[in-house]
Amino acid sequence: MFKETPETPVWLITGCSSGLGRALAEHALRRGDRVAVTARDRAAVTDLADKYGDQALALELDVTDPDSVTAAVKACEDWFGRIDVLVNNAGYGYLAAVEEGEDDAVRALYDTNVHGVVTMLKAVLPGMRARRSGHVVNVSSFGGLAAFAATGYYHATKFALEGLSESLAAELAPLGVAVTIVEPGGLRTQWAGASMRQSPLRLADYEESAGRRRASTLAVSGHQPGDPGRAAAAIAAVVDADRPPLRLLLGSDALAGARARLERLRAEIDAHQALAKSADFVSS
Repeated sequence: MFKETPETPVWLITGCSSGLGRALAEHALRRGDRVAVTARDRAAVTDLADKYGDQALALELDVTDPDSVTAAVKACEDWFGRIDVLVNNAGYGYLAAVEEGEDDAVRALYDTNVHGVVTMLKAVLPGMRARRSGHVVNVSSFGGLAAFAATGYYHATKFALEGLSESLAAELAPLGVAVTIVEPGGLRTQWAGASMRQSPLRLADYEESAGRRRASTLAVSGHQPGDPGRAAAAIAAVVDADRPPLRLLLGSDALAGARARLERLRAEIDAHQALAKSADFVSS
């Protein structure tokens, strides 16, 4: 067991083999925090344990396997004594027009991006509730605020995560546990590269919409404006904050996109406000 020092935070981060999860684990370790670094293949994160010694605990973790989740959380709590920060980062994208989506692939996407988060929460929250402290960081996306052609199923998982997280925040706030939804724009990771999955079905009617967006999404891989290392530092700053926000946009593209989305939503609401009000009972 690692010698517990109450002042040093303990993180458990899912999906640390690459991308934002890896960058966040490295950032937390460099600043002296203790981190359970996890991946479906433990070999992908053992180098961090080798480098940082007892400060890092490398664990095999598949968020779609409840037994794997239970074992990883127990190992982390046994080694470090507790979990202060849970980062639900594991997830991936899927390209398909809605009509092109494969049932099994869509269910698998939900199992990782949504149900896996719930499984992690149910395993970690009892300890946080008992201590009346902790911070849950759920990694969503700008795609949890706005949706585009070809990524409808991915957006659906992130919209679900956003709603779940808002409810969770309301439930945990009286217990001293914070929740932050992280909404990155385009980070220079493998999300649109090696990690991306897509339907083999291509319907001609959608080539001008979903087909074009499939191509543009894949083409941006390696050219995204967002720096995973700087994004990790921003997340750590929110974790350190006395009053962390419910939402944290990451990247100038996410910020501009969110503002544009709000303006479109406001305009649409205003344009139809009379019709909206017409649904009320008429006052007698």
